[in-house]
Amino acid sequence: MSQAAALPIEDAPANRPSRSWEFWGRVMVVPYLLIFAIFVVYPVGYGLWLARHPESYVKLFADPIFFRTAINTVVFLVVAINIKMVIAMVLSGFFMQTRWWIKAMSVLFIIPWAVPSIPTILSVRFMLNPEWGVINTLIYKLTGLDGPNWLNDPTLALSFSMLMHVWKSLPFWTLILIAGRMSIPAEQYEAASVDGATTWQKFKFITWPSMRTLYLTSTILSMIWTLGDFNSVYLLTGGGPADLTHVLATLGIRYLRLDQVDLAMASIVVALPLVLPLVYFMMKRLSK
Repeated sequence: MSQAAALPIEDAPANRPSRSWEFWGRVMVVPYLLIFAIFVVYPVGYGLWLARHPESYVKLFADPIFFRTAINTVVFLVVAINIKMVIAMVLSGFFMQTRWWIKAMSVLFIIPWAVPSIPTILSVRFMLNPEWGVINTLIYKLTGLDGPNWLNDPTLALSFSMLMHVWKSLPFWTLILIAGRMSIPAEQYEAASVDGATTWQKFKFITWPSMRTLYLTSTILSMIWTLGDFNSVYLLTGGGPADLTHVLATLGIRYLRLDQVDLAMASIVVALPLVLPLVYFMMKRLSK
């Protein structure tokens, strides 16, 4: 009985170091919490506070540019992301080949994702200049005709913005899908080859079932990131012509330039109904 009573006294000194480490661990976390509160919580909270007035949303919905922007955003998400992910899936199979020239090409393929956005997108904008751009200059030399004003047509301008987004982010998602392909056991493909399966049958019954979750999760994550893609549109078209190629990521800048801060914040808040379901669905899939 006396030995049992002495056990808590003997264990107490052993618990002191763990409690000391726990205390200092909490102390070390405090600076990170302060940084998170100052640079994340406060800006988001302040933005929501600025957009708290209902009349801001009334004015926003009354602006015809907003509805055109909402349509552009949906088109951008549906078209650009699906094209990008399908091409990434195809290229992930192409770069899995072991030929030396394919490996050399894969190094060049990474460059658009690795280099900064500003010089690359601005260089494309200069190439599309109707007067002295390299594309119209080449058209004139080959045909003797003046080339079109590429960025003066809203449909063409938005299409080029989507093309820039696909070109810039395609290498990243291709690498993600290559990693997914590499996790598939090679024995499955060897067994399928012995059974006489075609390339399409291997993809349908081996590759796609193994990569379906990764592909869908990557697509959802890409949609979330693309909602905040500012560079592809603003650096190439600036939202023009006549503010007809804006997306939600660039519309706020338009209102800020017009000194309408409340509308700028409201244009960001209205994107939450698009973002939050995507985040919820993605986290739900990852939790499985």
